[in-house]
Amino acid sequence: MTDENQESHPMSRRFRGFLPVVVDVETAGFNPERDALLEVAAVLLTMDEDGYLRPTETHTHHIDPFEGANLEQSALDFTGIDPWDPEREAVPEREGLSELFRPIRKAVKEFDCKRAVLVGHNATFDHNFLFAAAMRADIKRNPFHPFSTFDTATLAGLAYGHTVLAQACKLAGIPFSNKEAHSAAYDAEKTADLFCGIVNRWKDLGGFPPPLIELED
Repeated sequence: MTDENQESHPMSRRFRGFLPVVVDVETAGFNPERDALLEVAAVLLTMDEDGYLRPTETHTHHIDPFEGANLEQSALDFTGIDPWDPEREAVPEREGLSELFRPIRKAVKEFDCKRAVLVGHNATFDHNFLFAAAMRADIKRNPFHPFSTFDTATLAGLAYGHTVLAQACKLAGIPFSNKEAHSAAYDAEKTADLFCGIVNRWKDLGGFPPPLIELED
């Protein structure tokens, strides 16, 4: 964080001290406590001098199923992931999440923020799997807020009248390939494009910054 005599970064002021980070996970089911986390990706965002958001770096890791994890065949068929494919170069949850969290913590500090807030399409799903894996791996320094999220399914329903990622992207003018979908990196990048587009469109419509009024912390 900045000192009292230095103005904070505009990104910090835009989201009340939180840094939005776009996350997508691919899993072997729907139960974060029981089913394996197989892929995780995070897209970092930046803000230009005019106050517009844009994606920057994508960080992605293939994850080995944790010991005793359930692997639903229907989920594997849906994602096309073979958990035992050596070409995945998968790593244990602790290693993958530690590597993922490192640049996020760096970005939180760079933008004068207090912590990251997860942005996801149906964000509760990604948030629950990420936190369950972090707890299993006994990772103490999770940079994400423990319960707050930005959900692009909700935002897209408001902005474009559609909650499906592929359709919302198409309505927003964002190219989307169904063949490339269901990889964590691809879906996270498209979600990042969608989130930035909605936030920037709101800015262009005069929605932010608000009128100068006193707000309590």
